[in-house]
Amino acid sequence: MFGSNFTLFRIFGFQVRANVTWLFLAILVTWSLASGFFPAFFPDLPPGTYWALGVAGMIGLFFSLLFHEFSHALVARAHGLPMGGITLFLFGGVAEMEMEPPNPKTEFWMAIAGPIASVVLGAVFYAVAAGMLTAGVPEHIAAVPNYLGLINLLLAAFNMLPGFPLDGGRVLRAALWWWRDNLRWATKVASRIGQGIGIALMALGALNAVGGNVVGGMWWVLIGLFLQGAASAGYQRLLQQEDLKGETVSRFMSRDPVTASGDITVRSFVDDYLYEYGHDLVPIVRDGRLVGCATIKDVKQVPREDWGTRRIAEVVDRCSDANTIRPDTPADAALQRMQEGQRGRLMVVEDGNRLAGVLTLKDLLRRLSLKSQLEPSG
Repeated sequence: MFGSNFTLFRIFGFQVRANVTWLFLAILVTWSLASGFFPAFFPDLPPGTYWALGVAGMIGLFFSLLFHEFSHALVARAHGLPMGGITLFLFGGVAEMEMEPPNPKTEFWMAIAGPIASVVLGAVFYAVAAGMLTAGVPEHIAAVPNYLGLINLLLAAFNMLPGFPLDGGRVLRAALWWWRDNLRWATKVASRIGQGIGIALMALGALNAVGGNVVGGMWWVLIGLFLQGAASAGYQRLLQQEDLKGETVSRFMSRDPVTASGDITVRSFVDDYLYEYGHDLVPIVRDGRLVGCATIKDVKQVPREDWGTRRIAEVVDRCSDANTIRPDTPADAALQRMQEGQRGRLMVVEDGNRLAGVLTLKDLLRRLSLKSQLEPSG
């Protein structure tokens, strides 16, 4: 997505992560509420009060985004769709699907769940604000749930714009898919509309910037850029999944990969393997058994003066789900995993930790490139 993610917590079986860009959004929201929104409606309050209200509003927004994404994830799981977790980032959040919905009905209910949840949550926040005012709570405190009620309604409305991958775009894709029974065509149409909405948002942002609202205008430009890119990437991802459908990792892996002995020095590994073959990951074996892999990152952790004495087995990256994959894994799942994990190579293992081969992202993408040139994309 945008740089690295860090795990926040795990709930309902879903891992909740935040992208580093979420910190920027949290700071921006807190600052804008404390310095602009609340002072405009409630002047002459102490500065500390404004910042307390801003932090409360930011926490409420955090909860609202999670509530929205959890609704997607829970409905998807109820329909048998595996979910990879929930990640918050600069432009909101995303519930990470590991595969496309199997039918239009599942797509529709999974997509509409988020906006419905936001509308319900917005109504709850408005009711809380009304109850607080009835109970005599100061207006500036009740303004926080009142603000969150508005935000949730706006979140629902924006997400219902009919452009993929927004929720409204997925609802549109579900309808088109049901009408023509063609997921590829439905995704293409919804994606094109999503790209158009992205361009419109960029134009709106540019007009705002020219009119003097530079910060707000640039924000809309960024959202438009993101939406346009996400719409295009979503369609390309579907094409990749369909082109690799039915294939497994064993079809694409190199069955006789270059391996290195764990007994050689780090210096020998660098000279005889990294420089010689140019691979960013080399399986390491010792006494005929796979013990893990070594990468440039592993080598850089060893002081250069120790390269001649340290054994590569001492710094090896042990076999794990992060660097290994089974030969019977679907190729489209392998591609998604490599792209999300930003890994160019994975060791293919079977029967415990027996090395069966190495899968490279380059080989998978070369196959997709050839297929796109030889066959119409639809």
